[in-house]
Amino acid sequence: MSVTSDTKRKEGGVGETIRVIIHALIIALVIRTFLFQPFNIPSGSMKETLLIGDYLFVSKYSYGYSQYSLPFSPPIFSGRLPGGLLPQRGDVVVFRLPRDPSTDYIKRVIGLPGDKIQVTGGQVSINGVTVKRERAPDFIETEETGHDKPVKRWKETLPNGVSYYTLDLVDNGFLDNTDVYTVPPGHYFMMGDNRDNSTDSRVPEDRQGVGYVPLENIVGKAQLIFFSVYEGEHAWQFWRWPVAVRWNRLMTIVR
Repeated sequence: MSVTSDTKRKEGGVGETIRVIIHALIIALVIRTFLFQPFNIPSGSMKETLLIGDYLFVSKYSYGYSQYSLPFSPPIFSGRLPGGLLPQRGDVVVFRLPRDPSTDYIKRVIGLPGDKIQVTGGQVSINGVTVKRERAPDFIETEETGHDKPVKRWKETLPNGVSYYTLDLVDNGFLDNTDVYTVPPGHYFMMGDNRDNSTDSRVPEDRQGVGYVPLENIVGKAQLIFFSVYEGEHAWQFWRWPVAVRWNRLMTIVR
């Protein structure tokens, strides 16, 4: 009898463990699908707002849900549910690249549907009005050689009052002077904060760029940096965390 009881207790313990794991997976799936999804930053196109090695949470509910909110992006419906929750100028958003919906990009919303956007001498104008731009202290970037390199930094303020910093690596860069872009209905114009190192809506789709981004392609709004490691480090190497983690960036709001 004791052997049978021990066996039953073991079987019950295994069953309970399996149930806990299944419940945890379901909860994690629900959170990832409907609330928050983690992303990491692999490139420097959003410096200094987001750095290579940052890990952040993106809210899936900020603009409603599209097919890209669901695992594997099944085309079971079009548009967004519910409607009416729209991105605003200055929002930092994750979206699916229009020419390759399997690829996630992260940029800042600069132009709304119907806006006319142009860059002249590195300054953005929206509907013919130049976006306010003020010189800020240099951003200090550490090169691979270990030397510090100062990079020009500007504070931009959009018409709705949202302010953020942009970097200016070179004068008269390739995308510092553009034609006028007219944002189509239901689309958005995205730009990276690292203006001379960002493939964004300034580069059309037919030139392997981003082009205009449909509302349906937007996954969510970047909200919080929950972890960050220096470039070249790996988050899973926990034994290096004392020197590898950017402690001052943990739990900071994305603006």
